[in-house]
This record gives sequence, structure tokens and C-alpha cells, in this order.
Amino acid sequence: MESPQKLKTGLNLPAGMNQTSLRLETFSSSFRGISSLSSPSKSTCSDRFIPCRSSSRLHAFDLQDKESTTTPVKEGGNEAYSRLLKCELFGSDFASSCVSPAGNQGSASSPMSPCTNMLRFKTDRSNSSPNSPFSPSILGNDNGMSSDSSPPPKPPRKVPKTPHKVLDAPSLQDDFYLNVVDWSSQNVLAVGLGTCVYLWTASNSKVTKLCDLGPNDSVCSVQWTREGSYISVGTSHGQVQVWDGTQCKRVRTMGGHQTRTGVLAWNSRILSSGSRDRNILQHDIRVQSDYVSKLVGHKSEVCGLKWSHDDRELASGGNDNQLLVWNNHSQQPILKLTEHTAAVKAITWSPHQSSLLASGGGTADRCIRFWNTTNGHQLNHIDTGSQVCNLAWSKNVNEIVSTHGYSQNQIMVWKYPSMAKVATLTGHSMRVLYLATSPDGQTIVTGAGDETLRFWNVFPSVKMQTPVKDTGLWSLGRTQIR
Repeated sequence: MESPQKLKTGLNLPAGMNQTSLRLETFSSSFRGISSLSSPSKSTCSDRFIPCRSSSRLHAFDLQDKESTTTPVKEGGNEAYSRLLKCELFGSDFASSCVSPAGNQGSASSPMSPCTNMLRFKTDRSNSSPNSPFSPSILGNDNGMSSDSSPPPKPPRKVPKTPHKVLDAPSLQDDFYLNVVDWSSQNVLAVGLGTCVYLWTASNSKVTKLCDLGPNDSVCSVQWTREGSYISVGTSHGQVQVWDGTQCKRVRTMGGHQTRTGVLAWNSRILSSGSRDRNILQHDIRVQSDYVSKLVGHKSEVCGLKWSHDDRELASGGNDNQLLVWNNHSQQPILKLTEHTAAVKAITWSPHQSSLLASGGGTADRCIRFWNTTNGHQLNHIDTGSQVCNLAWSKNVNEIVSTHGYSQNQIMVWKYPSMAKVATLTGHSMRVLYLATSPDGQTIVTGAGDETLRFWNVFPSVKMQTPVKDTGLWSLGRTQIR
């Protein structure tokens, strides 16, 4: 038979502890306003609104029993009172986990032991999911905040590895010092084949024969004006001819060179020509004389010429391993750059930054070098592993394409200024000596001693910034340019 003390209180009290020593306060005054909202009765509430602890992760709040060093232990009943209070507040399962089989209080490592640090949050690593947006495995740290706020890196741009069109080009010369391929702003490709110059219209693949120099001469260089209406032709006899590209009519013939004219470069009004005679001539077709000035500085054949986009500076490269920079106000070079150890044919100016020049060296050098022409400092250089034949800077994106000869005959696309490789293209069986860019800046054409011209989609458009797709205007078939 149960004792009256147990029936009255509903608690099993240990010996030596009477009912008067155990007094559970009911906070009826604190919860009266809340209870009136949920029930019309005026009954007291005590712990009625304490949530169920069975589904709570109390171990996540680092609930630990710690022996108090400041509160003196009271005699008898205090320990039992604490256990009973825990049982009433947290449930019988919680109270049983707090007592070890030996009857001692649970250790500090018990995950279900409450203490004064009840609201000290601790990360629950056992239940953290990698799919959680706040998972440490995703963010890289435990506080839920990423230390690196930079966006994820963009995937590398995909460049088609094969040309979308191939043209046969019989008699395309395998000569490093010539420049016989150029693409006009009106979308017409000019190619020098032997003694003739042919025009290939990209929009309809129509081929037109511009001129034939005769059996005793040959084409050494071609260059369109920036407007794309007139084309200059350099010959093996040292002449420079100017032709109307639309009417296929010769406008002017200018002399001055003693031997072949291997490179030409237009600015807005001046045509510059470089020759094996080591001289650079400045031609102005508005005046009657063959040339208006002569630039002397190279000690061997001039094989590279490029005007800057603002027409202020002319860069020239020669077989003497020199890269010279000239301006409009002097007949002496303002810069002499001698770091290359082989012939400098490949030259290009940046369309994105003024006074930024890139140059490439031949077989013994193999390097692409970048220059600040304001002070003549070399900014960077990279060893490409093979002869650098041509360079072209994309106007759509800050990238450079280079063509190579010995020993890999490859085409490479680089991201500037990191010089990370975007793509490496192969297909030519001989060194890739010629390079030109389409007027929209998306397609390049390359020529080699294997007597083929190959068209590659390598750069994105200005607006879309995505790889260019074949529009179907050009078939994948292989045709002849003449």
C-alpha cells in the first residue's frame, strides 16, 4: 500500500526528506496572461508551456554538468532534489541518463546533461549535411560565412579544334620573310600565289584574279587599306603597286627599293614598305614622288611592320633580331629593343591599351615579348617552344593568337595578361607562315607551305562573348582559291 506522502505529492521522496522541504513554485502569476488566451479556465499552469524535450537536440547546446566551486554543498536531500527536479522538467529519460550505473553524476562529456550554459550553441557536426547551404564542407569554415567573397571562376571558353573551311592555295610560298595574306574590312581575302594576286569574297566564296605580275616577277607582300577599297602589292623587283580592289585596276606604281619588298603596312594616309635592302620607305600616294622619307636602322632584311592604332608609332622587325619603334617626327628610331635572339617577323599592337606592343622571335628565340613603348620596358615574355611566325591581337577580347613553325606548326590562343593558353590548334603539315583576321574579329585564316588556307573560329563576338558558330555560309568542303 502506497504511503500517504506519495499519494499526496506524486513524488517518491527519499528517507529523511519531508514534504515541507520540497516546494515546487508554480509561476501562475507569470503565465496567467498566456493561459487566458488559450483556455477560459482559471487553473494554474506551472510548467504546462515547457516544450517536449524528447525531440530536442539538447546536446547541441553543450549542456554539461559542472561542479560548482562557489556554492557550498548542503547537507542531505540537495542531490536528490536536483535529480527529481530534472525529472519533472526534462522527463524521466533525461534524468536516468544523468546518473551513471554507479550512482554518480554523469561526466562532463555526457551529451544530455544540463547546466547553466544552456543556450551556448555548439555546431552539431554529426547531423550537418553537405547539402545544407550552411554546411562547413561547402563554405569552407565553421561560422557559416565565406572568407572569400569572389565569384567562382568561369569555365574556359571552348574553341573548335578543327577548321570550318579549307582552301587549296597552289604556289603559296614557304618563305618566312614574306607576307602574302591579308583580309580587308570589306570581307575580301587577298592571297598572293606565285606571280598572281587573287581575291576571295567571304560572303559568296567568289574568287577574282586581281593581277598577274608576269613570269619574271612574283608577289612578296599584300596589304589592304583600312577602308578596304585599295590594296598594295610588293614585288620581288622592289616595286610597290596600289590597286583598286573593286575595279581590279592598278592606280599607282612606286619604286625606291633595290630588291624584294617583303612587308607592307598602312596607316590612315601613309604606306610603309620594308625590303631586303634593309630600308623602310614611307609612301604618300597623294604626292607625286615615290616616297616621302626613308627610315634606316636595320642591319638585315625588314620582315615585320605594324602601325599603332592611333597612327603615332611604327614598329619594325628585322632579320637582325632587332625590334625598332619609330614615330612621325624623326627618321631615327625612338626605341631599339634587342632582347630577341632571332628574326622578328611577328608584331602586333594592343587595341585595348595604348603603347602596348607584342613581338615574336624566330627559331632560335621562340619567345613572345610584351613592351611598353612609352619607356621601352619589357613587361613580360613567354617561351612558346617553337618559331613564332605571326601574332594578332583580338579586338573583341583581350586575347592573342600566335602561329608557329618549327617544330610543332601549331596555332595558339593566349589570354592576356596571364598568358594562359585558351586553345592549341593543329592541322597544318608545315610551318604556319601567314595569318589574317576577319573584319568581325571572330575568324582567323592561316596559310602554310602545305599550300592550304584554313579558317578557324577562335574569338567570340563583341556582344555575345560566346564561341562563334558556323553560319552555314561556308561549307566544310575543300575548294580552290584559283
